[in-house]
This record gives sequence, C-alpha cells and structure tokens, in this order.
Amino acid sequence: MSIEVPSSTAKPTGLGLPRRALFLIFTLSGVSALLYQLIWQRALLTIFGSNIESVTMVVSAFMLGLGIGSIVGGSISKRSGVPLLLIFALVEISIGLYGAISLHLFRWVGHLTSGGGMLQTGLLTLTLILIPTLLMGSTLPLLVAHYVNVSKNVGYSVSMLYFVNTLGAGIGALLAAFVFLGLLGLTRSVYLAVALNLFAGVTILYFRHKAQEPHPTA
Repeated sequence: MSIEVPSSTAKPTGLGLPRRALFLIFTLSGVSALLYQLIWQRALLTIFGSNIESVTMVVSAFMLGLGIGSIVGGSISKRSGVPLLLIFALVEISIGLYGAISLHLFRWVGHLTSGGGMLQTGLLTLTLILIPTLLMGSTLPLLVAHYVNVSKNVGYSVSMLYFVNTLGAGIGALLAAFVFLGLLGLTRSVYLAVALNLFAGVTILYFRHKAQEPHPTA
C-alpha cells in the first residue's frame, strides 16, 4: 500500500496559507530559536559568570523548557476545535516580544542579584529561560497537528516540519556563530531574531484574516 504524498508544496495548508509559506515560516522559527539560545547563553554567562556550572545551567534550562513546551503544545493540539495556526502565530509573537526585552531583563536581574550564590543563580537562569523556551517547544506539535489535519498524512507532515525546523536551527547556529554575533553584536542580533518571530506570527495572522474576509457577491 503506497502512501499518498501531496504533489505540490504550493497548495494551501488551511486558511489560504501556501505550504511553501508554512515551511519558510517554520524554518525562520528554527533560525530565531538558535539565535536566541546562543545570544542568551552569552548574555547570561556575562552576567552570572563564565564557568562550567553556569554553562550547564543555561543549556539545561533551555532544553527543559523546550521539552515541557513540547508536551504542553502536544496536549493543546489534541483538543478538537482549537485554532492551531492562530495559537502558533500568537506564540511566535509572544516569543518575539520577550526577546525584545530579554537582554534588558537579564541585565536588570543580574544587577539586582550581584554576588548571589550558585543556587540562586541557577533558579534565576531557569526562570529567565523557561518562559520563552516553553513557547518555543510548543510550536512543533501545534504546527504538526495543523498540517496533519490538512494533509491527512502523518508521516509526511511530521518529517517535513521537523526537517525545515531543524534546517532553520542549523542555519541559525552557523549564522549566529560566524556572522551575526560578530557583525551585529548581542543587541542587534537579538532584534533580528525578534523580527523573524514577528514576521512569522504576522504572516500567519495576515493569511488568516485574508481567508476570513467576506467575498464580494456579484
């Protein structure tokens, strides 16, 4: 028995959103996520100290948030009637808004807790990273569930979205390490990641609004 794969990536994925646009948006989402990870890791290490304990805390907090967020997103995606694309768009915008204030927030918290112990530092790092990474982790199950509903093909939906998001993450890691951080610095690099999130969220909202506009009658 053969599995039917959608023949054109230009076809809509619900609410008038073309598949190519959906794949591009999720690729950019992966780029922004890795930008944030590297930027926030460098910023937090500058504030709380650059040692193996601090590095471990930052990376652990990031991965914990992604894991829990994936569980939460998966739970939401199983509920019938949930507007998955709308939630995805709001999540992307929320990540961008947090990213816009993140470096200022990190510096403010670092100033307030200067000289704190390792436990305090670890809890603060966990709190600062957990909120946005919970949102990041929820995006994949939300988008997969939407795409499965549209394409009726679980294997194709999961593999393609996982591929484009991982591709974006790899691109983000390479560009952040070798281009953005060196040329733009932390602040402008984080604003670039913010722009990617806002672009993703606003694009989804645009197609959603366009699809819901009443068509003129003859």
